[in-house]
Amino acid sequence: MASTRASDHAAGLAEAIGDAVVVSDPEGAITVWNAAAERIFGFTAAEALGRSLDLITPERHRRRHWDGYAKTMRTGVTHYGAETLRVPALHKDGRQLSIAFTVGMVRDASDRVTGIVAVIRDETERWAEEKRLRQRVADLEAIADPARREP
Repeated sequence: MASTRASDHAAGLAEAIGDAVVVSDPEGAITVWNAAAERIFGFTAAEALGRSLDLITPERHRRRHWDGYAKTMRTGVTHYGAETLRVPALHKDGRQLSIAFTVGMVRDASDRVTGIVAVIRDETERWAEEKRLRQRVADLEAIADPARREP
């Protein structure tokens, strides 16, 4: 009964927070996909659950992703637990997103790794704004110092 309450509590927490919570099993199949994940990535839980993380991983990043994923599952250690990772991701409509996330290991009662949890935030707009600001600064610097202008 206690583990059912803990499981229900964890599911409630995943739904309550504004960031996406995505949990995947040792093979990389999605086992938890909260409402924020639906909002960020565009896939419903029914479309995402049981599918590979390739669903949201751009093709050019998949090999690196799966190499790291396999190593993490094999060793039970992630070097990114306290670090925020920033990577591109895919939306259902094909748009590229810029996401930031933290990861943690999911373990059972015997401390065996049963998956990986990621808490994900969409930073696409923030990245676009930073890019615009960097360009604006470069433009203003070029005006202020004509010698810095590009040919």
